[in-house]
Amino acid sequence: QVQLVESGGGSVQSGGSLNLSCAASGYTYSRYCMGWFRQASGKEREGVACIESDGRADYVYSVKGRFTISRDNAKNTLYLQMNSLKPEDTAMYYCAAPQYCGGAYRLNGPLLYSGQGTQVTVSS
Repeated sequence: QVQLVESGGGSVQSGGSLNLSCAASGYTYSRYCMGWFRQASGKEREGVACIESDGRADYVYSVKGRFTISRDNAKNTLYLQMNSLKPEDTAMYYCAAPQYCGGAYRLNGPLLYSGQGTQVTVSS
């Protein structure tokens, strides 16, 4: 049974930082590209960051230079370090394995697996 369990969300002030984690189980995690997408209330899903099995990463323009995605294949864990957070970053954040690799935008398309999400709230 495939499971993706996110943690690390919370409430911070503008300019603060959070580090999200996603523990994966039930499939060969290291073989898949993985990523994070977010969904704010009343808005569509937005792919935020994606990382290939070899470590190459891609980001949506709005988070470049502020967010860093990483993975530990030995621990089957995905991370998203978020710095300089802004109110517009407020959303539910989900980790997922997109059906197709090749960039953060792939998280806007079909997904193989996804978690239940963790809430990130940034106040001004």
